[in-house]
Amino acid sequence: MTDRANGLTYAEAGVDIDAGAELVERIKPLAKSTRRPGADAQLGGFGALFDLRAAGYDDPLIVSTTDGVGTKLKIAIETGLHDTVGIDLVAMCVNDLLAQGAEPLVFLDYFATGKLDVEAATKVVAGIAEGCRQAGAALAGGETAEMPGMYAGGDYDLAGFCLGAVKRDGVLPRLEAQKVGDVLIGLASSGPHSNGYSLIRRIVERSGLGWDAPCPFQSDATLAEALMTPTRIYVQSVLPLAKAGKLKGGAHITGGGLIENPPRALADGLVAVFDWSAWTPPPVFAWMQDVGGVSDEELRRTFNCGVGFMLVVAAEDAAYVLAALLESGEDAFICGQIAAA
Repeated sequence: MTDRANGLTYAEAGVDIDAGAELVERIKPLAKSTRRPGADAQLGGFGALFDLRAAGYDDPLIVSTTDGVGTKLKIAIETGLHDTVGIDLVAMCVNDLLAQGAEPLVFLDYFATGKLDVEAATKVVAGIAEGCRQAGAALAGGETAEMPGMYAGGDYDLAGFCLGAVKRDGVLPRLEAQKVGDVLIGLASSGPHSNGYSLIRRIVERSGLGWDAPCPFQSDATLAEALMTPTRIYVQSVLPLAKAGKLKGGAHITGGGLIENPPRALADGLVAVFDWSAWTPPPVFAWMQDVGGVSDEELRRTFNCGVGFMLVVAAEDAAYVLAALLESGEDAFICGQIAAA
C-alpha cells in the first residue's frame, strides 16, 4: 500500500491554487465594471454568454480576433510597470475588429506565468478592464495559468481574444467602392504602440540608458514609462463613421507598419500613396533612428510611424470624416490618397 504521509502537493510542485483563487476574487469587480448590453460580465462559469439581440443585432456577421503584446512585456516585467499592458492587449484585438467595421462585444484574456504574483496580475487585468471600457466590450472571462518550468519566475505572457459583430452590409473594406482619388486619413498613434519592441530593446541597449533614466524624447517620464505608453483604442471615434457608411476601408497599423498593413484594406490594382510630410511622428521615432541608425524604409516597415489607424474615404466625404474625428478628440489628418498600382 502506498504511503501518502509525505505525499507531494500541487503547491510544492510550484502551483498555488489559493493565489489563483485570490486573483479571481480581485478581478471580479474589474470585470463587472465592463458590463454592457448583451453581457453581464460575471466571472465563474465555464463559458461566457452574450445576447446579440440585447446588443441591437438581429442577423449580424460575427468577427473574431486574437493577438498579444509581444516583447513589450519584457519591459513591464523588468520594471514592474504592469498597469498598461492590458490596455495594449485589448487595443491590438479591438482595433483589428474595427478595420472590419465591427463593434467589439466580448473580450477574453489568457495570462500565463511561471509563478503567480497576485499584485502584478491584478494590475494587468485592471489594464485589460480599462481597455474594455474604452472599447465598449465586456470582459467576459479568461484563463490564468501558473506553469513553473515553462516560464521563469515572474515572467508572464498574455493573449487576448475578442468577438465583435457587424451588419452584413457594413463589412469593411468595401473594395468594390474604392477608386483612384480616394483620400487616406491617418489617426495619430501614441508611439510604437505594441510593435517592434525587440528592435526597440536593442536600441535602448545601444543607447546605454537604464529603464529608469530620464527619457531623452519625453521630458516628464523615465525611458521605461515613455516606452510603455499604451496603444490607442480608436473604437469610439471610428465606429460611428463606419456604421454611417462613411468609410471605404480601414487599416490597423501594427507589425509591418505603413508598408504591409495598408494593402490589406485596398482592392487589387490600387495602392496607398502617402504624403510623408503631412504629419510629424511622435519624437520616439526620431530618437530610434538617431540612436539605432534605423533607415526610413526599415522604420516604415516595422512601426506605425505616428499613424495608428488609417481610413479610406471618398474625396467628397473627407472633410466631414476629418471634422468628426477631430470633434471626437482624435489627432487626425489627411496623409495621402489612393492611386493605381
